[in-house]
Amino acid sequence: MNVTALSLPVVLPEAIIAAGVLALILYGALRGARTQWLVAEIAVALLAAALAVVVADQRESAATFFGAFVDDPFSRFMKALALIGSLVTLLLSIDFMRNEKIGGFEFPVLILLATLGMMMLISAGDFIALYLGLELMSLALYVIAAYRRDDLRASEAGLKYFVLGALSSGMLLYGASLIYGYAGTVSFTGTAAALHGHGNLGIVFGLAFVLAGLAFKISAVPFHMWTPDVYEGAPTPVTTFFASAPKMAAMAILIRVVVVAFPGISADWRQIVTFVSIASMALGSFAAIGQTNIKRLMAYSSIGHMGFALVGLAAGTVEGAHGVILYMAIYLAMTLGTFAGILSMRRDGAYVEDIADLAGLARTNAPMAFFLGAMMFSLAGVPPLAGFFAKFYVFAAAMKADLYWLAVIGVLLSAVSAYYYLRIVKIMYFDEPAKAFDRPGSAARVVLALSTAIVIFYAFAPAPLTDAAMAAAKSLF
Repeated sequence: MNVTALSLPVVLPEAIIAAGVLALILYGALRGARTQWLVAEIAVALLAAALAVVVADQRESAATFFGAFVDDPFSRFMKALALIGSLVTLLLSIDFMRNEKIGGFEFPVLILLATLGMMMLISAGDFIALYLGLELMSLALYVIAAYRRDDLRASEAGLKYFVLGALSSGMLLYGASLIYGYAGTVSFTGTAAALHGHGNLGIVFGLAFVLAGLAFKISAVPFHMWTPDVYEGAPTPVTTFFASAPKMAAMAILIRVVVVAFPGISADWRQIVTFVSIASMALGSFAAIGQTNIKRLMAYSSIGHMGFALVGLAAGTVEGAHGVILYMAIYLAMTLGTFAGILSMRRDGAYVEDIADLAGLARTNAPMAFFLGAMMFSLAGVPPLAGFFAKFYVFAAAMKADLYWLAVIGVLLSAVSAYYYLRIVKIMYFDEPAKAFDRPGSAARVVLALSTAIVIFYAFAPAPLTDAAMAAAKSLF
């Protein structure tokens, strides 16, 4: 790997977004509320430009800022996912903000700042860069969680996320300081070299605290408590953002930390990851059964899906990392499609969120019912949709690592979770129809249709995504 003090090509996507953020803040402050929709459109263009640079980059692995910032196939793949999540969120938010009259040029700027933090987090090569990226991402997320200031639920969601997020950041920082004290370095590669395959009690404690802080960001059990309230209370585009892009970044740095910094003590972190995985799958599968609010149901669904993804990480192998990366890519498509459907649930000018509002959708809006039904079947892991292959790869990696019992638990809990997904399909196709929804915005229709196309046709052409995920996984080992 080529390590330099500063290399602009390595940080070009981040430089594009950082420069754009500074310009948009200045422009918005000078021109006021009149600029809000123009700022949103420019923010979309900036994210698209950064995504184009990331996708077009085919260079070998490199590092800059003396190894603190890493650019490799893994970071580029996960950055592309995070940028897609941010880009789609912004596109979906424009109609919502106009209809709800809660605009403001600050929202797209905060999305850009959070995305910049995610990209820094994904490319972090040491614990200091990790913490800087995490806090840059988190501080913007705290604000947008409570962006609707006159809504009590949104204010409550923002406060809960801020308090619990500050606690998790403190735990992560304490764990990183313990690791530094025992390893004598903050670098991931330096930490791996210092351990020499032997981790004492202090290192294990430090690793546990770091994993706890990162588990909070992916809303894994037992650090999930903020998720249902924030998903339900925040504006739906904000919930869409929380469910997509930040999870890509947090899972990416979780993979990088355990694989790059602690390969010698894999037996220790695999136990932690296995426990978190089982607990997340179980809670996500059972707690969602009684939910009536579809955003709250999606919160528990996301907890469960993070547990399924961690099954692959528990394997601790290249195949396992490949399974997690592929799972996150497919999860992103399913989540964005589902939330595009939720943003289409608008009746008489007001957005509705109850699952019962979907009753008889097949008779009032057959295309939307088909698209949402495909999302539900894929989330449940029904073949031959993409969600089935996502679970197949992580379970196969677990079995190859002799974790047969973990794969069996995952399959059983996946069957349990299928109940509440298929219940939504039953409501849409067999219940008496409720009043028809208003015509959804063009962005929501396009995202829902594209997501459905991805989950349906992935089985016919899996090679491009699967091969890119494997190349990303191999670059870590």
